[in-house]
Amino acid sequence: MHSNAVVISDEVYEHLVFDDRKFEPLIKRLPERVLRVGSAGKMFSLTGWKIGWVTGAAPLIDVVAKVHQFLTFTTSPALQLGIAHALTHEMDFTLQLTRDLQAKRDLLANGLGKLGFDVLPCEGTYFLTAGIRKLTNEPDIVFCQRLTREAGVAPIPLSAFFDGNTPDHLVRFAFCKKRAVIEDALSRLERHFANRNV
Repeated sequence: MHSNAVVISDEVYEHLVFDDRKFEPLIKRLPERVLRVGSAGKMFSLTGWKIGWVTGAAPLIDVVAKVHQFLTFTTSPALQLGIAHALTHEMDFTLQLTRDLQAKRDLLANGLGKLGFDVLPCEGTYFLTAGIRKLTNEPDIVFCQRLTREAGVAPIPLSAFFDGNTPDHLVRFAFCKKRAVIEDALSRLERHFANRNV
């Protein structure tokens, strides 16, 4: 690493790790070179509560503080008090959220696998990625559009996230939904594939 290099490590999903894996912050390995970014809004599912933090060595934090004073005049004191309370008393919510998401991931992965999707491993996110070549030779965009129209389930073509040499055989499903929504989606897919030779 270059002697002047600094890493800004976006770790806002540090608690979203499945299967008893442990997250290790990069700052533990490079304490003088890393600025670690955290987010209470992400930890506690508080969309719109733009409250986070940056930790790091004092010389790095000094630079961040100088920049911050010109970007953000103030953050609501009421929201700051709410987050202080949550960090002190509500961490079980964050840990339970991870357990709930893991259970939904497993439900969706098992269902998709039974239908013929090639489900890729998912160790910490809201999304499952799955291959579609066992089901169709269509490009991912065409497959997703058809599945949305015909089955009422809307996966996202992974090619939308690429520029250039694009894989076109992978789709993405979100499992950060109510369990009943995931079960309904799997039922719709099961009926669709039972009634159609794709």
